[in-house]
Amino acid sequence: MLQTIIGLDHVVILVRDLEHAAQAWRALGFTLSPRGTHSANMGTGNYTIMFGDDYLELLGVLEPTPANAAMRDYLRGREGIERAAFTTLDAQAGADALRARGIAATGPMDFGRPVDLPGGGSTQASFRTFNWPDDAHPGGLRLFACQHLTREAVWIPQLQQHRNGVQRILRIEILARDPRAAADQMAALTDQQAIQDPQGGWRVESGGRRAHFLFLDRATLAARYPGVDLSLLVDDCAASLVLQVPDAAQAAQTLGTLAAERQAQRVVVAPSKACGLILALEQV
Repeated sequence: MLQTIIGLDHVVILVRDLEHAAQAWRALGFTLSPRGTHSANMGTGNYTIMFGDDYLELLGVLEPTPANAAMRDYLRGREGIERAAFTTLDAQAGADALRARGIAATGPMDFGRPVDLPGGGSTQASFRTFNWPDDAHPGGLRLFACQHLTREAVWIPQLQQHRNGVQRILRIEILARDPRAAADQMAALTDQQAIQDPQGGWRVESGGRRAHFLFLDRATLAARYPGVDLSLLVDDCAASLVLQVPDAAQAAQTLGTLAAERQAQRVVVAPSKACGLILALEQV
């Protein structure tokens, strides 16, 4: 892995209706941050779902602008996981390292957003990011890296406790017509290796002990989730988000009728209930 990258930072889930999505994920047992509003130029807003070292971001378009045109194009087709962010310790060095390897990174770029604190008051969250090229999207997943300049404004302890018990992201499962080729592309972009998974598919680490990427064909994905309707999932997309829980039975109780599948060590939510992605809470 690039020296400035320490693993997966967060996953961006694009949604058509930000408030409806927030309500849906609260019903799944997650604690959401107060809504964040980005700059007028970006025209977007978000809710975050914070874990120990990583998190999920529900991102929606509030006002159409040139800066969010690609997001709007994506949402015309579907909701779901549109991109993944790596944690970088130095965005400038990371972008320079990619360019030195012939990868046309863009950035770094600085931006921020105001943060309403759970107990009242507000602060400012600041970030520095760089992006892999738009045409470098293994399995349809766009990539960028985020340097957190104000971690204390994002990882707030009250927001890291969830009724369903989720602790962290275990893996992102990516549906690909050619899983080996997509995994090889991801590995080349992140200076990793694609390793064949004994249960099917190809695995690429994100770095350290953070979540990994698993590239699967449709038959292998269907075998992992029997009885789950996959019709919302297009070929070449980040299809499933697998999160770690200490107690799958507790998670199943929290989800109630929202669960499409229950096993001793896992409970699954169908894409229709989770903004276009399969959500699996897995006991580890």
